[in-house]
Amino acid sequence: MNTYELTTQDEQATTHELKPISLAAIPRSLEKAERYRLINQPWAAESICLDILRAEPANQRALHILVLALTDQFKGESGELSKRAGAALERIDSEYERAYYGGMILERRATSKLASGAPGSGVIAYDWVRAAMERYEAAERLRPPGNDDSLLRWNSCVRMLEAHPELKPAPSERMEPVLGE
Repeated sequence: MNTYELTTQDEQATTHELKPISLAAIPRSLEKAERYRLINQPWAAESICLDILRAEPANQRALHILVLALTDQFKGESGELSKRAGAALERIDSEYERAYYGGMILERRATSKLASGAPGSGVIAYDWVRAAMERYEAAERLRPPGNDDSLLRWNSCVRMLEAHPELKPAPSERMEPVLGE
């Protein structure tokens, strides 16, 4: 059982338990989670997905939304959120969807890193974009008929590389001989 301890103004600790949702509430809760993502409140969508997954641990739609809600929160260095998104990704049943959403995690990490403007972010973001493209290629081979989502994401990566010249591979290091020794 998950509990959370809060300290009041009187410095007395109080413990609160999460309240479980019913299985009947899951369809409506999934809709709410998607809405919260749309209004740019991914932390609320994440919380709803966690409640759904407590009630129904293998709910695939909740896992998809959770991955996206976590990646919506990436800012600059997103290591912890990325780990949590990766843990949710491992619970997705479909090999196609694991490849596709794995690409999404990498692409969104790249976008976040690029937006940070940190030194070396272009090289790091480039590596993540290329890794995302590899995942999208894997998803392309596994995609169901009529589902071109992985192609759309691949194309967005290509356009990102074209639009941002700072996205480039790390220079290969060459050792120059030292003269005069």
